[in-house]
Amino acid sequence: MKRIVNFSSFNVFSIEKEIWDIEYHNHNFYELIVIESGRGMHHLNGVSFTYKKGDVFLLRPSDAHEFSIRNRTRFIYIKFTEQYVWSNLLAGKKDEVSKMIQLLIEDRSFVYESAIRNKTDREHLLLLAKILLQEFDSKGLYNKEVSSDLFSAIMTIVIRNNIGKGKEQISKGLNSTEKILYYINVNAMDPRKMRISHLAKEFMLSPNYISIYIKKQTGFSIQQHVMQQKIKTAEKLLQQSRYNINEIADQLGFSDASHFNKIFKSYKNRSPSEFRKNEQTV
Repeated sequence: MKRIVNFSSFNVFSIEKEIWDIEYHNHNFYELIVIESGRGMHHLNGVSFTYKKGDVFLLRPSDAHEFSIRNRTRFIYIKFTEQYVWSNLLAGKKDEVSKMIQLLIEDRSFVYESAIRNKTDREHLLLLAKILLQEFDSKGLYNKEVSSDLFSAIMTIVIRNNIGKGKEQISKGLNSTEKILYYINVNAMDPRKMRISHLAKEFMLSPNYISIYIKKQTGFSIQQHVMQQKIKTAEKLLQQSRYNINEIADQLGFSDASHFNKIFKSYKNRSPSEFRKNEQTV
């Protein structure tokens, strides 16, 4: 698979295409893609779905994708690094907004469809993206500062749509259990962050206590909460992706397809193959 490498910490540009001529690829940067016009299909991490004007896709470095264009499409690309976010977005932000930006770019869960759900926000974000594009190209006085502020506004709108529920909860004040469960839900696909030692350090608790605490408060162990998220993701991949069972097992971190089959069946009372076949015939 091709890997596109970008050496700039922040870049904004637009392209217009009738035929997509870039092979399936991933990057060494984050990418916000805004659909200014056109229609087609977006193939992301093996899942295919339609796109239209106003859709916004947030891609992380590990994400692989390509487009299939039906109607001539104009894309606005905003490429940025994690270093740029830390240096330009998080400084001066309220704690809750900073936390949500970090969660957004660190989120390892599978996000396929447009990150913008609200109709008014779609219109506003598209307008902001156009202004950002013009400002970035202008090279005028304070253009870097203005571009940073515009990008910050765009990311805040994405946050409001993509993890709005989490933002609302954080703004109201999550209790300890809710904070831990939210962190697990967001990072369930990242083995490093799901280590008990890492969770304990993140929430300033002892490894033994955090395990006992979650079990006591929810009735399920941390490992069970992680597995529930993996099963939800497995369902989506089985329903929407072109991955075979072995590939899905690998994506979700199972040792092999046999282990994946056994765990999936224990949760859903049918094998992954049976689940996929049933879903495709519905």
